[in-house]
Formats: sequence, structure tokens, C-alpha cells
Amino acid sequence: MSISLWFCPDADLAPAVSATLAAHWLDERERETASRFLFERDRRQYLVAHTLLRRVLAMETGIPEAEAVLRRSPYGRPHLQPPPGGLPRGGAALDFNLARTPGHTLVGVARGHRIGVDVEHLGRGAAALDGIVEGFPRAERDWIGAAPRGRARTRRALRLWTLRQAYAKACDAEGGAAERGAEGGAGPDAAAPPSTYTFTRADEGGTFAFTVDGRGEGDADRWCFLEFEPVPETLAAVAVRIERPAGGPPAVHLRQGFPWARPASRVLRLT
Repeated sequence: MSISLWFCPDADLAPAVSATLAAHWLDERERETASRFLFERDRRQYLVAHTLLRRVLAMETGIPEAEAVLRRSPYGRPHLQPPPGGLPRGGAALDFNLARTPGHTLVGVARGHRIGVDVEHLGRGAAALDGIVEGFPRAERDWIGAAPRGRARTRRALRLWTLRQAYAKACDAEGGAAERGAEGGAGPDAAAPPSTYTFTRADEGGTFAFTVDGRGEGDADRWCFLEFEPVPETLAAVAVRIERPAGGPPAVHLRQGFPWARPASRVLRLT
């Protein structure tokens, strides 16, 4: 089973278009949330993100955008409530995840697997990153600190941050808080506490290992990861829990832009 990723710049939808689509597609809770944003740029991004999500779900399931019923976990992570009789287009259970960074939205959809996604711009302030990195395991902090100060070190910190957020969100855990733009699918499992899991990274990209409490066996080896740069200076990460590991990780199809149609995809590989 393949996994679909949609990466959309806010600029792909004119403000009037996103407002019109939101008025017709979003539910009462979403519209109320949008109305509470203090700044217009934040409200606009929320509208683009949630119209994108409903459009992608419509294409994947056959449920019209305005008819999709979204429920939310205690951590604010939405999931799709299947209509009576199941999804119009059938298939395995669907999981999804949504992440936002200024100017862009990333949506991930998987069938038969758990998925989490995150996206961050490299312009994030160094002071904010220093506070984040303090909570990483020692091995990860050492890997970040081995890079020269400046852009190289920021890139390493954000590579780990996006991976850790994608994993926490796939597990529907507190580490993937919805109000910082980390929104998405569903699942009852709790993620391991942040100090007990560690990513071992390759300098040029990719995951050498993922361990929980120092162990790579058991549930840890059912997780696959992906990191990529959809546009310059923007880092994205995907975490997928493979429910049926036979046959290896599924292919990932990345599409860009608002999906009025289904454009050609770029194929990426989980590791």
C-alpha cells in the first residue's frame, strides 16, 4: 500500500478562493477556530490547510469535502469518522496527518498504517531551537553539537525536531501538539517519553537507527522514517508505523500544489 503526501504553498489559493471553499467545506468547529486567530496571515494559513486537508480526503475516500466528519483526540489530532457502510472507495482503514509552517502545509495519508508528518522552515530562531534541543537525548545533542555553529547546526536540530514531532504525532502523543500546527490522523497508542527514544542520523540524510530505551528490536523496528526538503530552506519529516511489515516499507508519493486534480507524483522511499 502506498502513502500519499501533499505539499501546498499558501500562495496556491487566493485569499478569496480559500475563504469561499472554507465557507462551504469546513465544519462549525473549524470555522470557529479560524475566527479566533488574531492575525490575518495565521487565519489564512489555517483556512488553506484545512481546505487542503478536506480536498485530499475527498480524493482518497470519495467522501465530499463538506460531508467528511472529523473527530479529535484529547491531543487535538483529528481522525475521519467513516460513514455507515464504510468508505465509498473502500480499501483499508485510512490514517492521516497535517502539519503547517509559515507559507506551506503538508498532508500525509496512509491506508493500513499509522502516519505522522511535520514541516519546519530553517528560519526558525536559534534561541527557540536551543530550548528545544535541551530535551533531546544526549546522543542527539552530541550529533547536533558536532556541526559548525550557524546554518549547519540549525539544520541538524530541525532535522531531529521534525522527526521527533512526526513520531509523536503518529502515536497521538502530547509531543505533537495541535496548536503548533501539528494536526492529523488518529490512534490510541501513546508515544514513548521523549527521553527514551533516540534517532541516529546520517550526516547527509537518512536514519541509521531508531531505538527505544536503547533497544532497536520489538515495536521500534516497525517504524520507518523519511526526511526531505520539498522546497529550499524547508525541512519535512514522515514517520510511519508499518502494521503488516511483510514486503517492506510502502512507497511514498509526493505531490505539490493544491489538488484540483491528481498531478504526477515524485516517489520517495522510507528507511
